[in-house]
Amino acid sequence: MGSTVCELFWISYILQEFGISVSSPIPFHCDNKAAIHITENPVFHERTKHLDIDCHLVRDHFKRGFILPRHIPSAQQVVDLFTKTLPCSV
Repeated sequence: MGSTVCELFWISYILQEFGISVSSPIPFHCDNKAAIHITENPVFHERTKHLDIDCHLVRDHFKRGFILPRHIPSAQQVVDLFTKTLPCSV
């Protein structure tokens, strides 16, 4: 999630430099409910102590209103077509 949020931030900055307005918050679709919960929940628990800088980056952009994480089921993730192998029948 961290690298994707960095790319979103970079692309929105480039678009603004070209004079194209970018509406905030940008919807950020994720199929991992736990990752969305950790992003939206400001409280760290014992089980989340191992989280690294990426989590803090995503959480910071969420707090600032730059992204809006939304859950999307894995079956509806369009991007998975580019990252996972498909059966020959498709």
